[in-house]
Amino acid sequence: MHGKKNGPWIRRGARNMIGAIGELHAEQYLKKSGMVILERNWRCRRGEIDIVARDGRTLVIVEVKTRILCAETRLSPLDALTWQKQQRLRRLVELYLLRKCQGKTRPPVRIDVVAVILRKGDNSLEAIDHFLAAI
Repeated sequence: MHGKKNGPWIRRGARNMIGAIGELHAEQYLKKSGMVILERNWRCRRGEIDIVARDGRTLVIVEVKTRILCAETRLSPLDALTWQKQQRLRRLVELYLLRKCQGKTRPPVRIDVVAVILRKGDNSLEAIDHFLAAI
């Protein structure tokens, strides 16, 4: 039990907190751009979809990638979106549609990515980029 209070466990919690802050910024941004938020953090055994929104008639699945602005690194939040993660997200979208659209006509679907950069220290918003149909 002693090991759980140190090391990666703490970092994982901090990473989850940073992700949640990024998702809140992304949600506010999407609402301001006219989208309707349908769900946040939809989960199943295979994973999680950060945000499900509607843009007109289109169902938009949004993957949010958040990073802290550091002078030491210039990695983009999109660098974390590997081919494997893109494939996993596509499978999650299919599962979501199977569960939510049973017996209904499937709407057009788009997968967007919102990249959020937070300032180091206070985690306030530095920058936000919205990539439509990124996956």
